[in-house]
Amino acid sequence: MTVSKTRTMTVIGMMSALAFVVYYFDFNVPLMPGFIKLDLSNVISLITGFSLGPVAGVAVCLIKNIIHLAVKGAGTTMGIGDIFDFVSSAVFCFTAATIYKKNRTFKGAVMGSIAGVLAFTAISLPLNYYVTYPIYAKAFGGMEAIMGAYKAINSNVETLFGALCLFNTPFTLVKGVICAVITMLLYKPLSPIIKGGVKRKSKGHQPAV
Repeated sequence: MTVSKTRTMTVIGMMSALAFVVYYFDFNVPLMPGFIKLDLSNVISLITGFSLGPVAGVAVCLIKNIIHLAVKGAGTTMGIGDIFDFVSSAVFCFTAATIYKKNRTFKGAVMGSIAGVLAFTAISLPLNYYVTYPIYAKAFGGMEAIMGAYKAINSNVETLFGALCLFNTPFTLVKGVICAVITMLLYKPLSPIIKGGVKRKSKGHQPAV
């Protein structure tokens, strides 16, 4: 038995709306520049991906960012923040949910989450360095202004690459771990609700989460 397409689309819409709300209320974290904020919306897309498959999880990432752009507007950065968030979040969710789909056990969920966190962290560095920050620099008065925010925290930072490695990469890793852990805690009790009480059978494996 499978979840109907209509119900799947409805659930994706509801989870996208919830992800947008969580994404909208991001917040600053200590020892990070003010323009770097933490949000936990990837928890919603991961739960959806684990429950309904990787494509559904990625759809939640996309719809969330489309709604956010519609509400806040693209601004001077041409929506680059939302584009970055979508690409990195989609990689995170798709990687984790694809592995779990092939091995629907607790071990599969853990392996998927770890792989998703690593992919999430890995994609963020080149995406920030080659795309996101160059656009931010043009929008906000040059790279000097951006580097100034990093140097205000650590005066030894000399290059953008060094700043990304020292600040952004560890931040992304920690963010991914937090989202993965929360997902693991919430998925089991929420999964039956998302799936509508339908249990999916998998040969040789019993879902543990």
